[in-house]
Amino acid sequence: MRADLTNAEIAELLALEAESSRPPAQRALRRASRKAFLWDEEAVALVRSRRPLTELAGVGPYIAGLIREWVKSRPKTPLSPPIRSGFLTIAEARVALAAKNQWLSNIKGDLQMHSDWSDGSSPIAEMAAAALERHYEYIAITDHAKGLKIAGGIDEEQLARQGMEIENLNASITSGKRFRVLRSIELNLNSNGEGDMSAESLARLDIVLGCFHSSLRKSEDQTGRYLSALRNPTIQILGHPRGRIYNFRMGLSADWPRVFGEAAKLDKAVEIDGYPDRQDLSPDLVRQAAKEGCRISLGTDSHGPSQLRFMEFSAGSALLAGVKRERILNLMPADDLLAWVQKIRDYSKPQNRSTRVSSTKSPSGRDPRRIPR
Repeated sequence: MRADLTNAEIAELLALEAESSRPPAQRALRRASRKAFLWDEEAVALVRSRRPLTELAGVGPYIAGLIREWVKSRPKTPLSPPIRSGFLTIAEARVALAAKNQWLSNIKGDLQMHSDWSDGSSPIAEMAAAALERHYEYIAITDHAKGLKIAGGIDEEQLARQGMEIENLNASITSGKRFRVLRSIELNLNSNGEGDMSAESLARLDIVLGCFHSSLRKSEDQTGRYLSALRNPTIQILGHPRGRIYNFRMGLSADWPRVFGEAAKLDKAVEIDGYPDRQDLSPDLVRQAAKEGCRISLGTDSHGPSQLRFMEFSAGSALLAGVKRERILNLMPADDLLAWVQKIRDYSKPQNRSTRVSSTKSPSGRDPRRIPR
C-alpha cells in the first residue's frame, strides 16, 4: 500500500501544475504551493474527516478539487527540483518536535526578527510582548542596515535612537521574569564580506547578524565570500547563508565543509532562518554544519508577532539534523550568550588576531586558533 500524500508532496504537485497554467490560476497555484508548508494539518486528514479543504490557507474551490483528486488517485510525485527541495512542512516539524517535547520549550530566545524601524509590521514593544507569551528570556531586533534601502534599512543615527527605545523598553518591562530585548542589526554584507555600517556603531550592539543580499544568483563557487564574511570582526552570526527562496532562487554554492569548518575555528555561528520560504540553512547543510561542529543560531526572520511561530521550522530542522544542544545559541541564557559575543569580539581584536600561529596543532594537540569553549 502506498503511503498517504504529504503536504510537501502536494506542494510539489501544485508547483508543477502552476508551470503548465496561465494567470490568474498560475499565481494561485504558486501561492498555494508556498502556503502548503504552513498548513497545520495534513490535507489528507481533512479529506478523510470530510472537512472542506478551503480551511487551508491559499486553497479555494478549484485548488481544493485538484487536491482531492490527487489524494484519491495518489499520483507518483516526482522528486522536487533543487529550487524546491529540502523544505520542511510545519506538520513534519511538529511531529519531530513532539517526539522531543523539551526541545522547543527550552529555547530561550529568537535571534532574528524585524520591527517597523525597517520592513517589519509592528513596533518593538509588540514583538517583545509576543516573545513574552512564548516565555522567552530575550529576543534580538535585527532590522536591516542602511545599505538595503528596499527593506527600509536604517543608518547609524537611527540605530542609536532605536537603541535608546530598546533601553527604555527593557527598563519598563515588569513581567516578573527576566527578559530583555537585545540591540542588534541585520548587517548588509557585500561580496567581500564587508558590512555597510560603521564598526563603532556595531560595537555598541549586543550581537550582530551579517547577511548577503546581493549577487545571490551566481553559479560559481562562493567559498571565498563566505570565508571573508566569517572573518569580518564585527559579526558573530552569518544569517540565511545560501540566500535561497522557495521556487524563486537557488542560492549560492560553496565548499560547505570548509565554510563551516572556518565558522567552528572562529567559534562563530551560522543561522537556520525559519522563515518558511527560506529555511536556510537547508536540512542537508544543517547536517554538514553539525558534523563540522560549528555553532547554530535559530531565527524566525519574523516581520510581525504572529510569525514568531516560525521557530518550529528552525528548531525542527536542528533536531532532525542532529545538532548538539550545546552548539545552539538559543539554548544559552542571555548572560552566557552575551559573554560568548564578548569573547568573539575580544578574539577578533587586531592584537589578538596577530598572535595566531600558523600550525594547526599545539604540542598539547589542541588547535590554538580555536576559541576555548
